[in-house]
Amino acid sequence: MDMSQYLEVFIDESREHLQTINEQLLELEKNPDDVAIVNEIFRSAHTLKGMSATMGFEDLANLTHQMENVLDAIRNEKISVTPELLDVIFRAVDDLEAMVVSISEGGDGKRDVTEVVAQLKQIEKGDVVAVPQKSNSTYEQTYDEFEYTILKQSAEQGFHSYEVTIKLRSDCLLKAARVFMIFEVIEQIGEVIKSVPTVEMLEAEQFDDQFVVTVVTKVSQDELQKRIMKVSEVEEVNVRSVDLRRSVAQDGSLEQKVEQKVEQVVDKKQENQEEKTTGKQVSNKTIRVNIERLDVLMNLFEELVIDRGRLEQISRELNNPELHETVERMSRISGDLQNIILNMRMVPVETVFNRFPRMVRQLARDLGKKINLEIIGAETELDRTVIDEIGDPLVHLLRNAIDHGIETPDVRRAKGKPEEGTVKLKAYHSGNHVFIEIEDDGAGISREKVLKKAISKGIISEQNAANLTDKQVYELIFASGFSTADKVSDISGRGVGLDVVKSTIESLGGSVSIDSEEGVGSIFSIQLPLTLSIISVMLVEIQHEKYAIPLSSIIETAIVKKEDILHAHNQKVIDFRGKVVPLLFLKDIFEVPVVKEDDDFLSVVIVRKGEKMAGLVVDSFIGQQEVVLKSLGNYLTSVFAISGATILGDGQVALIVDCNALIK
Repeated sequence: MDMSQYLEVFIDESREHLQTINEQLLELEKNPDDVAIVNEIFRSAHTLKGMSATMGFEDLANLTHQMENVLDAIRNEKISVTPELLDVIFRAVDDLEAMVVSISEGGDGKRDVTEVVAQLKQIEKGDVVAVPQKSNSTYEQTYDEFEYTILKQSAEQGFHSYEVTIKLRSDCLLKAARVFMIFEVIEQIGEVIKSVPTVEMLEAEQFDDQFVVTVVTKVSQDELQKRIMKVSEVEEVNVRSVDLRRSVAQDGSLEQKVEQKVEQVVDKKQENQEEKTTGKQVSNKTIRVNIERLDVLMNLFEELVIDRGRLEQISRELNNPELHETVERMSRISGDLQNIILNMRMVPVETVFNRFPRMVRQLARDLGKKINLEIIGAETELDRTVIDEIGDPLVHLLRNAIDHGIETPDVRRAKGKPEEGTVKLKAYHSGNHVFIEIEDDGAGISREKVLKKAISKGIISEQNAANLTDKQVYELIFASGFSTADKVSDISGRGVGLDVVKSTIESLGGSVSIDSEEGVGSIFSIQLPLTLSIISVMLVEIQHEKYAIPLSSIIETAIVKKEDILHAHNQKVIDFRGKVVPLLFLKDIFEVPVVKEDDDFLSVVIVRKGEKMAGLVVDSFIGQQEVVLKSLGNYLTSVFAISGATILGDGQVALIVDCNALIK
């Protein structure tokens, strides 16, 4: 019997079962005596075992079988649930996830799991198992997807990534001081991305004589080795290049590696209602559609939108009532069709959010903190292209909140706060945008600390610092290489990252802002467009050329007299509602051939990015329109301040202006 035809279904269903197991294990940790949760986990594990055996993946089936035995013992109250026991089960789930990823990439799903199987057998007998620390001789760095992304981006920018194994002399007295000195040396020439054991363990001297750090730098291996060897009491330094092809550590975050699927949910509300009334689990009626088919459908529809614009223009020119009526009806229907196609591409953000509770639990345990993660609005839907990109920035912001935001239990007690810190991850729709907020009730951001660091890094001058609002000060932490951490930490990315977060979100046409109160907490708010391919724009004319400015960036339009233009710092500005707004003459920026003379009045489009505003000077406004955003292709990737092009109803091409690049 040929099993290959069932492989895709097997991979999808295995992922769903593993996700359920992960979620329910986290619930079990909160309610260790709840047998119903154990039964739920047991059911998923049992199904997974059966499917794996049928498909011939013996290793997967055997490990699941061993996990099932432990769950059965918990269910029958032979053993009790402890965090240590759950650590072992989570390790088994990690291995299962790695096997499923291997199968999805065409592998055989084999993996060495003897250690974790031995631990599960020990637990089954009733022995207490402590998860062994890795022996010093075999420290090996594995990277989660976020760290891997940083290493990859650094390599693209010409940096080298090295794993440095450092051994201190066995008679070294102040190991923590030596570690600090080594990090100081590395900081002068590069950045520490990760360390094993963690920095907290190194500072607490919870290691023998050896540790490994991953460093991103521009200096050579020999130079790095020489510099570290100069620190006294360092016995040995081994530097080797990071193999970026090595597999990333599995934490459930490498989903959607196989051909991506999207689920179209039918009658969701109605079924949710039924579920509430009957109290039974009702499965959604879904159909799996290859995402490429949806992309083709979207492209065909975009062509239709272009032709719709052309028809509307012809209809206006001919002024035939019957043609007019037909075109109007077609516009209405194609509008409905557009909504349906866009909704089919929509995926709930829970596909990204699902992997965070597990990560937060592990981080909290590593850092010795108590953290409660609240997820609100996971059913909010986003375009699949955005979903694919948004995972990394969110991982970084969550790590940031847990590492720098939430204080340790003793500090929180001293401040009169509950020991357990709360991190809220919230998604909601507003207008034509989706907002994702990460809120923590931690230490907040210190204005003084940020300004001090920004001045020392030369990001701003002392004179400017005094005039900045709190919000503008918080924006500074998105500057490249900025970090206010008192201690070096491998958790939140060491200041490599918040600038990456900002650029990733802006590349999706979104924005990120911060609100914070020292001692109370912080809120990071991400604003994202609902769809990236069909956007509302304001069409403008510059000489004989047409340009489109996205409505999402525009505050308003204005007509300005030439004599109202002022000069400040070699820049033409206007006074707009009490604010000084710089003027940008698009005809100069885009070098538009001059055909007609200037008027005494200027047409200005006021645009905003975050706190900054600018006035774009154009010749005339044409009006608002929905257009299809087409990329400029591979030849024109480096064109300044143009994000794409569109074809108008009369067949002309209008370039779409990237307001973010202009304001920068």
